[in-house]
Amino acid sequence: MIVVIGATGATGRLLVEQLLQRGESVTAIVRSIEALPASVLQHKNLQIIQASVLDLSDKELQDIVKDCDAVASCLGHNLSFKGLLGQPRHLVRDAIQRLSQAVIFNKPNNAVKFVLMNSTGVRNRDISESIGTAQKCVITLLRYLIPPHADNEQAADYLRTQIGPQHTAIQWVAVRPDTLIDAEKNSSYKTFASPIRSAIFDPGSTSRINVAHFMSELMGDEHLWQQWQAQMPVIYNT
Repeated sequence: MIVVIGATGATGRLLVEQLLQRGESVTAIVRSIEALPASVLQHKNLQIIQASVLDLSDKELQDIVKDCDAVASCLGHNLSFKGLLGQPRHLVRDAIQRLSQAVIFNKPNNAVKFVLMNSTGVRNRDISESIGTAQKCVITLLRYLIPPHADNEQAADYLRTQIGPQHTAIQWVAVRPDTLIDAEKNSSYKTFASPIRSAIFDPGSTSRINVAHFMSELMGDEHLWQQWQAQMPVIYNT
């Protein structure tokens, strides 16, 4: 069973669809059921929990993730004034932290896979990712002026530093798409350990459906998982 948060977002809906197409059982935590397409709502392998993940109690979260194989987050802030600057400012970080603690509390027999959708604007500080001075200045401004960017950084940093590469209960991958675009069908894409272009001054593009495909493949393909476990792969359309 796979738990998905952010399942009603533009990428999250696609991820749920792809997981169901793979035959996975999915539990989606959503704030609004109406945001999911009818074809998904009627699927026999989908369980829906209507709630904000941050409003659920520790016990409720522990019950939700009990016996799950993976947790996927496509959670993000709404692109509105309230969504960008209002509360909760640490939506993604706090959700990842609480779900992680719920998994750890349950002491699973096998490590649970966490897949976090992140951004190329977030650096992987476990490896040497050099960026130009101008981009570094812009990202510093974003960190202090646009709370969602800092939230993305802190969510990835929590997995890197608090969970780490050798945790017995959790393994993780943080997927970093570049500029997100819409597309009706999957297309070819490539993944890299680090960005191959500037996220600020020379951004690439990544279709949401390709992000959903890569995330679903990570959870279903053990060889691919071992390739990227405890890393932050960057995904670009080719």
